[in-house]
Formats: sequence, C-alpha cells, structure tokens
Amino acid sequence: MVLRTLVTLAALLALSGCAFAPGSHINTSGWNPDYQSPPEEDFSHLVQVKRIGPDTLRNAIVADVPPPAPDLVREDSDYQYKIGIGDVLQVTVWDHPELTIPAGSNRSSQESGNVVNENGTIYYPYIGYVQVAGLTTQEVREEVASRLARYIEAPQVDISVAGFRSQRIYVTGAVDEPGVYPLTNVPTRLVDAISQAGGLEEGADWRNVTLTRDGKDYRLSLKAIYEVGNKLHNVLLQQGDVINVPLGNDQKVFILGEVRSSGTQAMGRNGLTLAEAISNVGGLNGQSNATGVFVVRRAETADPDSEHLIDMYQLNLKDAAALVLADGFTLQNRDMVYVTAAPVARWNRVVSLLVPSFSALFLADRATNLLE
Repeated sequence: MVLRTLVTLAALLALSGCAFAPGSHINTSGWNPDYQSPPEEDFSHLVQVKRIGPDTLRNAIVADVPPPAPDLVREDSDYQYKIGIGDVLQVTVWDHPELTIPAGSNRSSQESGNVVNENGTIYYPYIGYVQVAGLTTQEVREEVASRLARYIEAPQVDISVAGFRSQRIYVTGAVDEPGVYPLTNVPTRLVDAISQAGGLEEGADWRNVTLTRDGKDYRLSLKAIYEVGNKLHNVLLQQGDVINVPLGNDQKVFILGEVRSSGTQAMGRNGLTLAEAISNVGGLNGQSNATGVFVVRRAETADPDSEHLIDMYQLNLKDAAALVLADGFTLQNRDMVYVTAAPVARWNRVVSLLVPSFSALFLADRATNLLE
C-alpha cells in the first residue's frame, strides 16, 4: 500500500512538473496561433487551507486523545452476565444432597454440572427442563426454587456458572498471546483483555487500538489509560468484541519536498510530531523556505460523498514560537509533510500546484477502498 502510494504520488508530481517545463521533444510544427489552452481546473472546493501562526497553531494541536464514543461508556454496575448455550451451570440445593451432583476428587465442576443445551435449557430432577439461556443466575435461581417448592418445603437453591463457554472476545495483533478469551461474570475491560493476552509486544502502537463491535470500528488508546489515567478508554467489553493492536511501523507519514532526505517514516509506539519528522530527515535543505512548510491531511468527514477531501496546514517555521509549538503538533497516519522553496508571499500559488496531485492521490485511495 505504501509503495503504491509513493509511486502514484511521484508519478503525479512528475506529470505536474512536465506541464510547466516541456521538453524539446514536443512537435510544434502544427501549432495553431489561435489555440487557447483550457482553463486550469479549480480544486479549491476540495481543500480547506489554514494559515497557522503562533496564535492559531495551538488550535491544531491534539493535546488529548478524543474520548471514545458515548455508547461505549458503561459502568461495571451495568454489567450482568447472561447465561448462553454451552455454559455449564452448577445447581446446589442445600440440605438435599441427592439433588446435587458432587464434583468429587476426579470430576471438576464443569464435568459434573448441567450443560446448557442447544435449545437453551437444562434438565433438573423433579422439575424437568428449565429455560435458562438469556437469563442471569439470579433469575434461574428464582425459577428453579419456585418449581422445586412443589416437592420440597422452602428450598434453598444456589446457581453458579461452572464453565463460561458461550461468550467470547477476540484479541489480535501485536500482543504476546493473541486468541479467543471467554467473558465471565466478572466485568472485563480493555486492560483486562490485553493482560489476558500476555500484554503488548515491543513496538505495538498503544495509541491506536481498534475495537470492532457489531461491524463498527472504534479507536481507543492504551497510552491514555496508562500514562494519563483516562478511564473512559478502558471500556467494558461485550460478547463478540474484537480488539486489534497494530504495530507502530504500520502507521506512516511521508516527508517530501525541500528536505535533506525525503521518504517515509514510521510513527512508532508513541507517534510522531511535526518537529520530530523534520528533524529525522536532517531538517530543511538549502533550497527550502521555512515559511512554506505544509502538512497535507486527508479530511475526516462522516459523509463519503463530501467534496471536502483535504485539510492543509501552512506552518511558518521561521518563527521561534511556531518552531517550539510544532513539537506539539501530532501528525496522523498517512499525513504528508511537504516543504517548498517558495516564500510565504507566493504560497497560494504553491497550494494551487499541490492540491491537484494530492486530490488525485486521495481520490484514488478512496476508490480503491470502495472496491476493496
């Protein structure tokens, strides 16, 4: 994907350059003096450009991780384990050992318990089949006690889940032991699931954990939990949740233009700021103009048909205050940092040259994603 992106971008920039510097191989023998070149296409509706100085740069800095979606925020008190097909129940009737199958030294509670059948029932002496799937242990206790009361005076019944088999979560990606883990009657949160999976691998991107629930993806941050104590990201998990921890090397930014060593940089475990990205490539070269530093970012919009495609930030790194604040400007995955040789007075012209290439690139990626 990265190679395809860079090749596409290089081709687009090369073609754009040819339009302004034609070679001697072009045949002009049939040139018509009355011919007028078609007007340049207007791409202004695709991009929102923000001139950012020391006062406004703070508004572009993402100081805190955005909170998770409101529907993910739940308290432990809201959690109740619902019995499902395949679970094993242990039923105990006090003072009536003939109704309780003991586990014994050679049999575990799971082996001696009552397995919930495919139709969601268990069979129990005297009362026959009891529908238990979808109920809590308290609800099953009341049902069993009510039906046993026809045969036993004031029965004291206890119901517990001896084997949690019906509800699972899936932990994948950069963890030591990816796999399938059961949900129990104890609430399981994001940190609990990561701990069950053996913790994070070295190089795991703990800022961009993905929770997939009911076909929808949510971004969560373990860094916010561990370093800042943001409990909102430690969400309560439910049946069927998929947690994926990506590798930091999978998150990349592109450094292009008048820098000493352009290329692709991995964001790593803790991300990358604009100052770090420029420093990592050796800084600006001799042909650059520090007022012409741009961050090109794919616009985040909930409307797939929106024409707003690009957010472009222009930074004046000649200003010492802006240089310091740039260290707090956190780059996002697949951002493009482009340094030009043009002074700030001509930056609108620079934008008009850059936007068609980046627009074509982002539109191509959008089309590819739709096809996939």
